Amino acid sequence: MRFYAAEEIEAALDYPRLVAALREAFATHDEPMPVRGAFEVGTPDAPGHLLTMPAWKRGEAIGTKLVTVFPNNSAHGLGAVGSLYALFDGLTGQPRAVMEGDALTNRRTAAASALAASFLARPDSHTLLLVGTGHVAAQLAQAHRAVRPIERVLVWGRRGDKAEALAAAIGAGGMEARAVSDLAAAVAEADIVSCATTSTAPLVKGADVRPGTHVDLVGAFNPAMRESDDALVQRAEVFVDTRAGALAEAGDLLQPLRAGLWSAEALRADLHDLARGRHPGRRTAEEITLFKSVGAALEDLAAARLVVGN
Repeated sequence: MRFYAAEEIEAALDYPRLVAALREAFATHDEPMPVRGAFEVGTPDAPGHLLTMPAWKRGEAIGTKLVTVFPNNSAHGLGAVGSLYALFDGLTGQPRAVMEGDALTNRRTAAASALAASFLARPDSHTLLLVGTGHVAAQLAQAHRAVRPIERVLVWGRRGDKAEALAAAIGAGGMEARAVSDLAAAVAEADIVSCATTSTAPLVKGADVRPGTHVDLVGAFNPAMRESDDALVQRAEVFVDTRAGALAEAGDLLQPLRAGLWSAEALRADLHDLARGRHPGRRTAEEITLFKSVGAALEDLAAARLVVGN
């Protein structure tokens, strides 16, 4: 058994290979995986949660991601989230590897968005808008460029200095990129809007999205959070990573659902359906498509197996 550091994980998971691995996993994995487990493990002075995300492919591989969320860690000079991934042999149950969890999560999350975009974004999508400036947002430009001919990247963040820094980093990688301050105008200009934030209030609004746009909602991962407004969910053809996960955790969908403004029957398909050809994805050049992800343990397993060379 060995430990894989972040640099090794990033080097192993180039986006064309990772997107292909996720497509294969969603197309061939038949057994339902558990929805993420969450446990309150903190104290009154240091609230904390433990998240568990197991997945397996019988006879081949077993894995689980362990994530801790301690919101007050800034007082200790630490990030709020810590994670590790453990991979086991599927025949013997013996440990094979332990991996740094953040790098694995960031890259598989961006790759899942790219996989969805390969079905849902227009083939001629050239302009990508990134909403958010965190670690996942920093991966999304490369990921989307692996499946669509992205030539220009716009970056919006609540802090202009962070948007400028991310745009500069993307530009250094060979893409035209610039920070923007007018979010509504940037949404109207984009072919793909990719949003990766921890917002609890809508950022991307249906009134600003032009026909033919693909909206990729990555960040809001619990029922209290959202990145889109009700109008966008009502206007769009809605797709998700997994039905069980999204309908349990995605505030972007649960909030309009509970308000009686959207119905779960309007959910068109998940990544299993798209990868298996049970739904064609985008059907017209004019429709607005929306992909909502909350994260699936199957993605972690597929990525971890690539890292170890399986």
